[in-house]
Amino acid sequence: MNNNNERILSKVPAVTATFWIVKIAATTLGETGGDAVSMSMSLGYLVGTAIFSAIFFITVAAQISIRRFHPFLYWATIIATTTVGTTLADFADRSLGIGYAGGTTLLFVLLMASLAVWYRSLGSVSIETVISPKSEMFYWVTIMFSQTLGTALGDWTADSAGIGYDGGALVFGSLLAVLVAAWRWTTISRTLLFWSAFILTRPLGAVVGDLLDKPVDAGGLALSRYSASAALIVFIVACLLLFPQRAPEDRSTH
Repeated sequence: MNNNNERILSKVPAVTATFWIVKIAATTLGETGGDAVSMSMSLGYLVGTAIFSAIFFITVAAQISIRRFHPFLYWATIIATTTVGTTLADFADRSLGIGYAGGTTLLFVLLMASLAVWYRSLGSVSIETVISPKSEMFYWVTIMFSQTLGTALGDWTADSAGIGYDGGALVFGSLLAVLVAAWRWTTISRTLLFWSAFILTRPLGAVVGDLLDKPVDAGGLALSRYSASAALIVFIVACLLLFPQRAPEDRSTH
């Protein structure tokens, strides 16, 4: 039993500064990559969601089936959740006509329901308890909902609230700074702070991604979605190579 726990625990990366840097880059890539497929390729939100959903299911299945932590597969799965989150949120907000407020509310309810069912089933939503295929499924479904919620929240803040993409980046960056301070200097639940930060990095990535590729007259920098996505991929790969990530309490050599 101990050996099995060690094997599964090694599939979850330690939460470090590099983890959060890569997470923000991955969420930004989700925005530019998702928009590249749905908008630049003119495939639409529904087709884009279908494509990224297939990638999501494939990467999650691979992640659950492996024996120990593989950083590139883990982050490929994260990127899959954030790209499908982008197109799914845009489909809900725009194609279904429920608007940013409606989409954000719906996705918040789904996220809370996922966490509630996870907690009721296994007694904890801490990432340190992701030690079985069942808990991994809850983990990835919750992440997918959090990424989708973050997209809708980022778009709602930047567009409907009228503060723009740079203003949205400042808002969400400031909120993350508050969470970092709470992590360092308070005794607030680490699980609550982790999921709060995980959710907030997505709207930060959403507004940064939009800042990069939206037209100048819309408040963006008008960069190519393809080149922005390629640059983010290179950055993520460089981070993983230069700052290797390991599982918490890695015991793979024992």
